[in-house]
Amino acid sequence: MKTLNEFREIYHLPLPELILRAAEVHRKHRDYSDVQRCALLSIKTGGCPEDCGYCSQSAHYDTPVQRLPLMTVEEVRERAEQAKSAGATRFCMGAAWRSPKDGPEFDRVLEMVRSVRELGMEACVTLGMLTDEQAERLKKAGLTAYNHNLDTSRRFYPEIVTTRNYDDRLDTLRAVARAGISVCCGGIIGMGETVDDRLMMLVELANLAVPPESVPINCLMPAKGTPLQMAPPVDSIELVRLIAVARMAFPTARVRLSAGRDRMSRELQILCFLAGADSVFFGEKLLTAPNPDESADADLFRAMGLPVPGPSQVACQ
Repeated sequence: MKTLNEFREIYHLPLPELILRAAEVHRKHRDYSDVQRCALLSIKTGGCPEDCGYCSQSAHYDTPVQRLPLMTVEEVRERAEQAKSAGATRFCMGAAWRSPKDGPEFDRVLEMVRSVRELGMEACVTLGMLTDEQAERLKKAGLTAYNHNLDTSRRFYPEIVTTRNYDDRLDTLRAVARAGISVCCGGIIGMGETVDDRLMMLVELANLAVPPESVPINCLMPAKGTPLQMAPPVDSIELVRLIAVARMAFPTARVRLSAGRDRMSRELQILCFLAGADSVFFGEKLLTAPNPDESADADLFRAMGLPVPGPSQVACQ
């Protein structure tokens, strides 16, 4: 059983010692040169009934995001093919739902999953809360992973979301795990939470019966019209420390350096990789938030002396 005190002790180590320890864990359990590139597509945008204070897609707030209906299978396949050609090995699809309703639209999502898998890519979706039956259907369609972030600690969660509770999130994670789908779950930092809140989120994940195979660490992207639109930037060293703790807490998982990279210097991103991050999302947009373009990421990979993924290097991890 992992504890907050245990994670605190690791987090507050002198930074060089912390990074060195995390790097040792990384080298022991994973190939440090294997930085996975994932693509993320919003397949249904805006109009979500949840009131997440960070989200530009919430119907509760007046934001610039345009509502768009669920895309067609053909449109999604075309975007997945483009992502594969650019070097992505995982294709992630997000729909702004509280939870998917059984019927034609959910059936269409299942077909999207099958289409992405036919391309030889990993398929991940984030659709909101799931029932056991829906998780089983996604598994049968070939889904690789399901993303459902805890966002923050149980203590701080009510400050960010009031239309669902923490156990609703955990129930979906358990349904996904029961279906045999890999769990992708992390959080967002920079929403006004404390360092302890961030660590408590990792403790919650580490103590799941089936820990996540993928832990995305997102920096808040303040969205116009949301309650958090004036939130200050995340401290860069705090980000590096959290990634190092995540690497040590989940030695075999992908630790994904997710939202906020467009505001990070090249040096900060490299420091995050040294601390244990081994996955990024690429492309100019993460759902509705900006992201570094492919050429910037190619330059970053070259600067690190790592292969620049392209069509010849694509392989499902």
